[in-house]
Amino acid sequence: MENQLTILSESLDRKIQVLKEIQLYNEKQEQSFLSETIKLEDFDEAIEEKGRLIEKLNKLDEGFETVYNKLAEELKGNREKYKAQIAELQDKIRQVTELGTSVQAQEKRNKALVEKFFAKGRENIRQERKNSKAAYNYYKNMSGHSVASSHFMDSKQ
Repeated sequence: MENQLTILSESLDRKIQVLKEIQLYNEKQEQSFLSETIKLEDFDEAIEEKGRLIEKLNKLDEGFETVYNKLAEELKGNREKYKAQIAELQDKIRQVTELGTSVQAQEKRNKALVEKFFAKGRENIRQERKNSKAAYNYYKNMSGHSVASSHFMDSKQ
């Protein structure tokens, strides 16, 4: 029983560490979008790494649940005996919950920044197309393709 409680505690410690790593990636992404020094390769890399961390987090969750489900009945009967370990686990679970909430808030802010970045990019592309079309029309007009024949202008009597 002591071993299994230690396993649960270590599992929560690893979850806390993984959540903190995800927070760091989110902070880097936020800073790069705020400073507008975005390299899409770095962004893609960060997304992939966060994906790996999330997978790790999911595996830790599964392992924690498996061990906890085995212990749940025994803990109910011996709450006083394991009071200190239970309090420690509850504290770590609180930390995991707070970090999870913080990560969700960061993800929401970053999503808004990413959407703003790509909207700005689309607007720049739209403006470039408009400018290119205007330049093309100007060139076409100046090169004589659309110029009225001088015969009609000179034959005014």
